[in-house]
Amino acid sequence: MTTRMFPALVASLAFCLILLSGHPAQAQQFNSDSWLSKDPGVATVILTGGQRNSTLMTTFSLIPKWEFTVAAFLYNDDENKATNDGYSTTFYAKYMFYENKAKTGGAAVKFGTGLRPGEAADSAIQGALKTYWVNAPMTLPLFSNKVSVDIMPGVSVSKDYGEQKNTAWGFTYSGRVAWYPRNPTTSIVGEVFGTEGESAVTPEYKIGLRWEPNQSTVWALTYGQEFKGDGTNDAKFEIGLMLFTPPFLCIRGCK
Repeated sequence: MTTRMFPALVASLAFCLILLSGHPAQAQQFNSDSWLSKDPGVATVILTGGQRNSTLMTTFSLIPKWEFTVAAFLYNDDENKATNDGYSTTFYAKYMFYENKAKTGGAAVKFGTGLRPGEAADSAIQGALKTYWVNAPMTLPLFSNKVSVDIMPGVSVSKDYGEQKNTAWGFTYSGRVAWYPRNPTTSIVGEVFGTEGESAVTPEYKIGLRWEPNQSTVWALTYGQEFKGDGTNDAKFEIGLMLFTPPFLCIRGCK
């Protein structure tokens, strides 16, 4: 068994276990997102450091059911950790248009501009702000809320794509499942995501542990890898911290 086959085998086994039970997981260093928009006034700060990606992301819930996010990514795809090999930014809005009565699932729509680190390092897109996208995060609670599955299909369009500077379309997809095997504070999370079409990007997977010691803090440790390729663009290990503030800044709806 090669060293690249072992992480893929671990991920496959983990996905089999994940299908047993779970709770919603929100975006962190994961590509997927849940249906949930935070209460008005809450700000979310996400810090991630890893072998390929470093991220600073801030989300503001300015009005009921809406979130507005700005993020910056540094990525490094060579062996020199003293330098970075590029950066990317993204700006987007999210609207939660449906939530079930138990508040355990629902659906939202996100739209914005920019690239995630894997796309920026692995595609022919010239300039993050030349890509526009829309997707629909949906969370499905299953087995009396013991399983929660996030599905996020979407489309993207990129200007000045490749050497010919064409307009390229893509179908984006992301799926994630979380499993809380013993208590509601520690979970195993796995996901698969990628882009198909004219602006195709190599599919990736991530698997990791999340620890939620309180309502304001979430830690995550993940390992990510492309399903194809020579390993030079793998995300590998990342550690992330997500912080939620008390309500303090909103246009309307603050409690």
